[in-house]
Amino acid sequence: MLVALLVDAAIGWPDPLYRRIGHPVTWIGALITALERQLNHASDGDTARRTAGTLTALGVIGLCAAVAGLVTTLLPGGTLGAVLTGVLAWPLVASRAMHDHIAAVARPLAQSDLPGARHAVSMIVGRDPSQLDPPGIARAALESLAENTSDGIVAPLFWGVLFGLPGIAAYKAINTLDSMIGHRTPRHAAFGWASARIDDLANLIPARLTGLLFAAVARRPWAALACMARDARHHRSPNAGWPEGAMAGALGVRLSGPRIYADHVAQEPWLNGRAPDPGAADLTRGLALYLRAMLALGALLALLALI
Repeated sequence: MLVALLVDAAIGWPDPLYRRIGHPVTWIGALITALERQLNHASDGDTARRTAGTLTALGVIGLCAAVAGLVTTLLPGGTLGAVLTGVLAWPLVASRAMHDHIAAVARPLAQSDLPGARHAVSMIVGRDPSQLDPPGIARAALESLAENTSDGIVAPLFWGVLFGLPGIAAYKAINTLDSMIGHRTPRHAAFGWASARIDDLANLIPARLTGLLFAAVARRPWAALACMARDARHHRSPNAGWPEGAMAGALGVRLSGPRIYADHVAQEPWLNGRAPDPGAADLTRGLALYLRAMLALGALLALLALI
């Protein structure tokens, strides 16, 4: 997992490679899309759709873990096997992509380029970017940075440390299932029920570890811990509030709160609600916090490897 993090931090997933072969997540997504089209019928009742969705989730997760397990049996042992496993796990870690997406928001926001910042933030959040003012853009980007540090980096590495290549592959399948069908929409509320619940369970520990990681490298560690302990449980997600709360406390800004989606306004509670709204400078500070967290995570993985 240390090799996977280092390779991803160095080169990410190069665009020429993506154009040629896609990405493992897109392969998993194509499988989910095909199964969803075949098995999720509006004419079926909720029980039938929930059963079909549960079988879909278990099938996709099991297949990804089984393929990764088969590949593992073909690898040599020792240091060479560890390095090869890390290279194979590399596409399933998103540390560089996370930084680049947030930096793409921070640059136009710092230059008061509101259309550019709105366009950049629309690439990483689901809310309506046309309604976002500068503080709203900064909040959306910081929330995405905090939550996706857990979902896209800490959680896959956590499960990879525990179960190797099958663990990180299974987690990536879980996370992709949740992002594609784990929504409370008429089409997916029943069919995606199992995917959403499995994702909640898979992220239970990593989300809290991510919050602690942010607090450990923060300039204001006690403020980060206090905000996380006080406000995380009020978040709509059982997991996202922990890294977001730590981020809000560490930077001394408020996050979450009411947000506008395409067809409704979600009245979400604030995290660190008495603090001011973030701005472009806070987004830059958030990226610096993220980089320190990645360095600490790499050091932790190296320590575990030595032990």
